[in-house]
Amino acid sequence: MFKVKFIPENTVVIAKLGETLFDAARKAGIFLDAPCNGLGSCGKCKLKVLKGSVNFRKSHHITESELAQGFVLACNSKINGDITVEVPAIQTSALSGMKVEDLAGTKDQQIIDTVINLAAENHILFNSPMQKAYMELDLPSLDDCISDWDRIKRHLLKNISYSEALCRLPILKKIPHVLRENDFHATVTYFAENSERIRVINIEPDDTSDRLYGAAIDVGTTSVAAFLVDLYNGKIIAKASAGNAQIKYGADVINRIIHATKKNGLQELTHAIIKETINPLLKKMRQETHISKDDISVMVASGNTTMMHLMLGVYPDYLRKEPYIPAFLSSEYLKAADLGLEAYSESLLYILPSVSSYVGGDITAGILASGLWSEDQNILFMDLGTNGEIVFGNKDFLLTCACSAGPAFEGGEISSGMRAAPGAIENVRIDRKTFEPTIDTIDNQLPLGLCGSGIIDAIAEMFRAGIIDSRGRLNRNLKTRRIRFDEYGIGEYVFAFRGEYYIPKDITITEIDLENFIRAKGAVYAAVAVLLNSMGMDYSGIDKIYIAGGIGTNISMNNSITIGLFPDLPVEKFKYLGNSSLMGSYLTLRSTDARKKAEDIASHMTYLELSTDSSYMGEFISACFLPHTEIERFPTVKDPRKII
Repeated sequence: MFKVKFIPENTVVIAKLGETLFDAARKAGIFLDAPCNGLGSCGKCKLKVLKGSVNFRKSHHITESELAQGFVLACNSKINGDITVEVPAIQTSALSGMKVEDLAGTKDQQIIDTVINLAAENHILFNSPMQKAYMELDLPSLDDCISDWDRIKRHLLKNISYSEALCRLPILKKIPHVLRENDFHATVTYFAENSERIRVINIEPDDTSDRLYGAAIDVGTTSVAAFLVDLYNGKIIAKASAGNAQIKYGADVINRIIHATKKNGLQELTHAIIKETINPLLKKMRQETHISKDDISVMVASGNTTMMHLMLGVYPDYLRKEPYIPAFLSSEYLKAADLGLEAYSESLLYILPSVSSYVGGDITAGILASGLWSEDQNILFMDLGTNGEIVFGNKDFLLTCACSAGPAFEGGEISSGMRAAPGAIENVRIDRKTFEPTIDTIDNQLPLGLCGSGIIDAIAEMFRAGIIDSRGRLNRNLKTRRIRFDEYGIGEYVFAFRGEYYIPKDITITEIDLENFIRAKGAVYAAVAVLLNSMGMDYSGIDKIYIAGGIGTNISMNNSITIGLFPDLPVEKFKYLGNSSLMGSYLTLRSTDARKKAEDIASHMTYLELSTDSSYMGEFISACFLPHTEIERFPTVKDPRKII
């Protein structure tokens, strides 16, 4: 048995001979950004050995320079003695520093207002099913000796338009004490189960009828975002976001499903999303607004089907196996305390309904928020994050599919890729003569890596400048210090040299990165093509394109067209929606009508399984070029050097 010390956390764990540094880090509770879940393919779990040594396999992910400095991949380094390792800053910031679409700025407030107005125009009333009522009850006497609960029911049913009221045992236990503490004056919180019946979920001794709060949560594969909402006026009083702590078990849903099949794996994944991610966000918002957890009466969550299984602790393995059957697609309101969520013990949680194993409640929420379901025009909805989901339709039909794009759009599977956090390169321009780049980073911090929008810009600019060809191969004939090749013959372009910025390492895009990203964009483009083909339509039939998801507000539509991610249509047809999943959860939190509409949307969406479509693989292969093998599909990108 050996001691493994992690710096700068100064955490020490005991490890067995032959145990990997990756497993030791997990045991120590150290977050490592490992999209491949320790399989050795992503090259992200780099640690620096300060003292001692490990047995490791050489990898093209570790350069000779990094090796000389003591860097190793945690997943392929086996412990053979006491050791001290340093966790790089980019690892520790990857989770806590993540920037998520939290709808905070002026532009994003306009998105919120647009969504609310659109819902109102479509006759969605903002009628929350959760309400409060202050009661001044008649004191009991020998002439009026009904039970405390019957006294409450008599008052409620007399003053509100329901014919039945009920409550659970915890409320019955509170009632006699609360009523007598305040001379039979009290406030009840009740939930409208249907048009006839309410359920009392809380009783308080004071007049708290002015305080009624709920939380809307988007549970993404990569990140989680939340709103705290005043249910009386719909005002968003706090917001919070963070990386999904499940990332340490893999960047994509397949790796996490596989982990869930291991001993204690499902419990670890549920703990990561509830205890390590959602609860800290709820706590942060409560502290900002000075409200207690007992003030949160209801929550609405949306996420892909796998995330909802993992959040509820439901075994997910059959989602990934043909015929891809989920354990559930929808559920009734759940008791939040049963999941360990930090809210009032009797508060309720609603999960937006999914459509299939790979089209989840986040897409249902997005379609609800976008208003696509009420449109006359043909609209293409694309949610681009860790997964790629597509919906095409209007008020008469909704056709959907999902593609396995992988985590590339959020920096995964890219050697210098990172999620959108301070220091991430989000905009890139390259001089056509000198081949020198100009970069912009989030919050103007020193560059640490490339996020999704930065990667799209980088590839488009490299293509236009002739630095790469249509296959993503570097031009070997260019004379520039930015292009170099390693001992394996793999080329890379350097966006930021370590010595120029005083950063831990050079920030580059390699030919392997380019191949990974081109496959990801090819999967999305091919999915759109198959979806349209199944309707007997082509791209000319698209009137509008809505872009949503974690790919970021700074995404350039022109650059996305240049690389063949989006169809070559006028940019005026494109609209960025931001975090449409969170907005759909927000609407559902505020409105019974919105919840019913979301359920209607999910039930009427037709799912197309791409894995059984014989045309998909051909479309995918054709799309794995810049911008596409059939260049006539991209008339504005025929001569890349002339596209500005």
